[in-house]
Amino acid sequence: MKKLFAVLIMCLIFVYASNSFAADKPKITIYTSMYEDIIEAMTAVVKDKFPDYDIEFFYGGTGTLQAKIAAEIDTKKLGCDMLMVADPSYSIELKDAGLLHPYISKEAENISLEYDPEGYWYPVRTLNMVLAYNPEKFNKKDLPQSFKDFAYNPEMKGAVSMSNPLTSGTALVALSALKDKYGYEYFDKLAENKVMVESGAVALTKLETGECKEIMVLEESVLKKREEDDSALEVIYPSDGVICVPSPIMTLKDEWSAHKNSKICEELTDWFLSEEGQKYIVKGWMHSVRKNPPAIPYDSISTDEIVKNSMPVNWDNCLKERTELRTNFEERVKK
Repeated sequence: MKKLFAVLIMCLIFVYASNSFAADKPKITIYTSMYEDIIEAMTAVVKDKFPDYDIEFFYGGTGTLQAKIAAEIDTKKLGCDMLMVADPSYSIELKDAGLLHPYISKEAENISLEYDPEGYWYPVRTLNMVLAYNPEKFNKKDLPQSFKDFAYNPEMKGAVSMSNPLTSGTALVALSALKDKYGYEYFDKLAENKVMVESGAVALTKLETGECKEIMVLEESVLKKREEDDSALEVIYPSDGVICVPSPIMTLKDEWSAHKNSKICEELTDWFLSEEGQKYIVKGWMHSVRKNPPAIPYDSISTDEIVKNSMPVNWDNCLKERTELRTNFEERVKK
């Protein structure tokens, strides 16, 4: 009995010590709009790569996270330490508000896309808004090959779908670029074609069943289904240009952050931008931001080709007109 009691005491001491060690780990919370299954995979990777830190991801669409952060700003403290959201214009807003921590990453010279010269934000993944269809249901040549025809072709009425720009950062960026190119008439044409506004997952299901002929969607969503589900769905890279969204990574100033560990956030920034970190971005069906990308996503085309043929996005307009864009979408499209 004495031996058994001694063993129990030792076990309790071990459990207590382990819990104490875990509790003493510096913590980092990252708000991100990455898909939840990608977050799960990334969580396992960073736990292995940074065993001395307690790193937690919190998922939300960019619009949802913006609303959450706005509410937290009123309390003078945010619930996160880092942000990895979709809309690059949001990084401009947070920088101007004095919330971001500047850091010149050692990986900055390897990035192929624009980043803040003072180190307030860096692109960490490239998301691409494209069109998609189901070749088992429809012939590609009978479908729109451009974003313009997606909205303007009357034969697509009631058979097209897109994400909600009120909650999706990439959808809002896409609308900003399309408004700049085609005017607000584009919104009216979407309405005339009775575009369905729903999540990407729902739209992909409708594409598979044939309820939708074509959808406006992130390339990664289609590539993911092709690799994981052996889906027949195919990407159409629009002739008027893919809408590229170089999504940023940002660190909050310690006085605003949840755990005041900006030096650890600098380590994480370097790793996410490194060749190793970017390999996991690509595994998540997103494109690398490096000059010499470690790979391209499954079944995609080269990043250079996509960027070369992309539709311009005015990030200042995207920021200044955010409320106007959402209001016009609600009044013209979701009416």
